[in-house]
Amino acid sequence: MTEKYNNQLVTKFDEIAEKYDGQRRKLIPCFDDFYRSATSLVRPRAASPRILDLGAGTGLLSSYILGQYPDAQLTLIDLSQGMLDIAKLRFGELNANLTILSGDYTEFDSDEPFDCVVSALSIHHLEDQAKQNLFERIYNLLKPGGIFVNADQIQGSTPFLDHLYRADWEAKIEATDLTREALQAAYERTKLDKMAPLDQQLAWLKASGFADVDCVYKSYNFVVMFAQKPEA
Repeated sequence: MTEKYNNQLVTKFDEIAEKYDGQRRKLIPCFDDFYRSATSLVRPRAASPRILDLGAGTGLLSSYILGQYPDAQLTLIDLSQGMLDIAKLRFGELNANLTILSGDYTEFDSDEPFDCVVSALSIHHLEDQAKQNLFERIYNLLKPGGIFVNADQIQGSTPFLDHLYRADWEAKIEATDLTREALQAAYERTKLDKMAPLDQQLAWLKASGFADVDCVYKSYNFVVMFAQKPEA
């Protein structure tokens, strides 16, 4: 990501950090199924799995995973320090199994591989080539048999479908009790989106070496993708 674009993202998400979690249920019409599906796909073999959360924000997805795997060793990384400050409050800064990093996850590397890599509502901010590069990086970060779960938003495969997705989302969030200011801020943030079609992203995952690639959940443009690194 370019420094200018990074700065735009950081500014937008720092601005809403304290309100982020409270608005999620209203801005994601399928919130419960979306996060439940993503969490259910995290099935590591280790009793204390190493899990990396890319674009972790306030740690919302990680909190669900931790509820399922309380001994997990979590690493959260995000560009927005404001969002990560909320994550620190959520988990407690002294949690020995938690590492919180502020930075660009497209450049993240680790000497020790992970059992799982997860992401929620973040990768759609990357350009197409950056998505492909990230999928390859994730593949290399995983242990053999490791899994990648990406809960994200996609572009419609045709202009008609893309318009359909957007119209449905707008109608549903307009029907909530979000203030006009909050709605306008949400619309403004979508201008930073760089969504790609689902089929294209699944193809990129396969090209990166992943097996068992699938879209496990889909509601309009909200999807949960699954991919597994083959055993050695």
